Amino acid sequence: MQGRLPAVVFFQNLLEKSPDARSASKKHLLTVEKKQMKAILNSVDAPFFRSTRFPLQIRAGSGSSHLLESGTVLPIKIHRDEESGQILNLVFVWAEDGMKLKVDVPVVFKGEDACPGLQKGGILNKIRPSLKYLCPSEHIPSKIVVDVSNLDIEDRIFMRDIEVHPSLKLLSKNENMPICKIVPTSLGNKEPIGE
Repeated sequence: MQGRLPAVVFFQNLLEKSPDARSASKKHLLTVEKKQMKAILNSVDAPFFRSTRFPLQIRAGSGSSHLLESGTVLPIKIHRDEESGQILNLVFVWAEDGMKLKVDVPVVFKGEDACPGLQKGGILNKIRPSLKYLCPSEHIPSKIVVDVSNLDIEDRIFMRDIEVHPSLKLLSKNENMPICKIVPTSLGNKEPIGE
């Protein structure tokens, strides 16, 4: 399997704990060319890879022109060697238009340069690096942008404050949980710590 990586693609509901929630699946074990996968990984920033859909063509064999199946997939896992960082295998789920998928969408913060709380010496505490949504696959956002430019010390932004496409459903039991907060660098102490 020189130059190729093992991969699997299946319907996301195969991951459900309840056997009743699973449906018949078009699960495929396949291999992908390493150079194609590296090109895809280089074209998308790492945090957004698992929230970006890609076209997939399954062929009869390496170099074959016989197309067995094609569709759109969403990567959900990349297994890497712990020591070398080399990709060992890939896991994808089918992500055709109209399918609803559970997706961890990365949170990106903007406006830090204009944030009054940070200008006063506060620190941006990034509590949630991602938010899990149930999304129609055609509306999966690659990222959630959170604007902190108006936050002062002790201000927060909550999950419920994030505006997304109306078809997205936040999969959190607590929408009142903050995504981020501007915290003071010291609790009431005006002098730097350690002096």
